[in-house]
Amino acid sequence: MRIAILDYRLVPTNAIGNGNRRVIAGLKDHHDFTAFGLEIENPDPARVGWLRAPTPQRPLFLLFVAYHVWAALALWREQRRQGRRFDLVQSVESNTLLGDVLVVGFCHRAYLRDHWAATRPAGLRGVARWLDHVMHSLLEPLAFRRARLLVVPSSGLERELLQTYGRLVQGKTVIIPFAVDGERMRRPADFERDAKRASLGAGPDDLLMVFTALGHFERKGLPLLLEGMASVAAPNLKLVVVGGQPGTVQEYEKRAAALGLSGQVTFVGHQQDVRPFLWAADLFAFPSSYETFSLVTFEAAAAGLPLLVSQLHGVEDMLRDGENGWLVQRDAAGIAARIRLALQDPARLRAMGARAAECVGDYDEAHFVQRWAALYDDYAKRR
Repeated sequence: MRIAILDYRLVPTNAIGNGNRRVIAGLKDHHDFTAFGLEIENPDPARVGWLRAPTPQRPLFLLFVAYHVWAALALWREQRRQGRRFDLVQSVESNTLLGDVLVVGFCHRAYLRDHWAATRPAGLRGVARWLDHVMHSLLEPLAFRRARLLVVPSSGLERELLQTYGRLVQGKTVIIPFAVDGERMRRPADFERDAKRASLGAGPDDLLMVFTALGHFERKGLPLLLEGMASVAAPNLKLVVVGGQPGTVQEYEKRAAALGLSGQVTFVGHQQDVRPFLWAADLFAFPSSYETFSLVTFEAAAAGLPLLVSQLHGVEDMLRDGENGWLVQRDAAGIAARIRLALQDPARLRAMGARAAECVGDYDEAHFVQRWAALYDDYAKRR
């Protein structure tokens, strides 16, 4: 089949985009792919086409509007140029209204209804983020109605879509969990862990936690994590925060200092490769309010880290409380209680991390690509 992939960024640091990139890499010998987006790590430039979107990247709501217009025109022009239509158009959520198959990693209407009030950012950033969610939520029903299939990464998100949209999505959902490259995430034997920890302000006997997110720190739970750290008041407790735009990082550096955590929290900003930070840490902390699969949590587990996370879609299928991590309530007191347990028994942390790595074995790339191959074959038969 000739398949068009409409996605902002097909890169390893974007969960859905990396999934689309893996599908292309795994099935490019069976299907003819063309990607339409801002950025792509092309697995085979000689065989995989890419039309680059000249759209603004910030703020997100402006990108959302501009991409809608550009994607429609670019798809029409490419089909006109080649003299034939694509057999399948694959898009992301409500980023366009063109998708036959939608990869849905977020329900914006449910998030605004259930979580926005407790996690919204302050100032202009909050206004921009709210506009982006509102625009997505307004177009979700239109995109879902047009699509023939909705591919979701977890049973939790499937439940949420059914509760929110009912018959509009009933019978359309297919669960394909995101792939986790366990081999790539495994810490190599020659990794200089102590040196990396020292560069992050942590000694061999410190408890080093790692929190990572591209942005959305409020929703991901960083404020609660900082408050929990402050209430523990342990000098040997350290945190490295991976991700965030410069303005966001500066804001949170001030927050950490105001909580008395100067010298205990290190912000490293956006990183192309988060693995060295996971390999240097003792515990992955992620008290997010809303995730639909939380790929970063699975990757942290594959890297051998025990988990300190809230009740999240996808993760609920893998986490065993007290065995490979801890399930926490989204409040500073609950987070602090689990951190104290981690400080008391470092040996237990290592055993929990080993069990966490074992639990992600069923989420490998081979199974992921096989599931997508079956979906495409079934779609072709239905056509």
